[in-house]
Amino acid sequence: MSVTRVAYTAPGWGEGELWFEGRTLVWHELPRPRPSRSGLDTARRRQTDPHPGGARSRHPSRSTIPAESAQERNGTVPAVQRLVHMLERYFRGEPVDFSGIEVAFDDQTPFQQAVAGALRAVPWGQIVSYRELAGAAGFPDAQRAAGTFCAHNRFPLVFPCHRVVGSQGIGGYGSLGVDYKRRLLGLEGVAF
Repeated sequence: MSVTRVAYTAPGWGEGELWFEGRTLVWHELPRPRPSRSGLDTARRRQTDPHPGGARSRHPSRSTIPAESAQERNGTVPAVQRLVHMLERYFRGEPVDFSGIEVAFDDQTPFQQAVAGALRAVPWGQIVSYRELAGAAGFPDAQRAAGTFCAHNRFPLVFPCHRVVGSQGIGGYGSLGVDYKRRLLGLEGVAF
């Protein structure tokens, strides 16, 4: 299996990563701020970095994909570039529909596939509870299992688990935290 990593930058959000096998998305990391390099970390980097002074870094400072308008002039926008441009628009606050993005999802159970389908159907600017998500997937008593699916979601935004909230409040959002989830919802016009 040959996998291609594409980094992208969302101004004000940080750097994210997409991993593709051909045209199929196999993993997505939401953008987060690049850690600052200071003190001991900088000294350590100088010892191990073949490009001291930061001439080269792990992530590009901007998207590695040409501007969308340049691609449209050429008449084609390959799948990878198309998704990067969709993400750029999303993080500018434009409504984006990710339902057409092809993902590697063959390893999922029928329940997980049903939850993923129900999650893709939650539109921009709307929220549902874990119970409502489970019901929409055809498993009305499986809200905890729907929450587990969201917690292990490797395709955020494609399967917009930030749009799922708890019955007693906003709910969690993994390592990115509740503030990140609240910020994503705010970008979509949802105050929580």
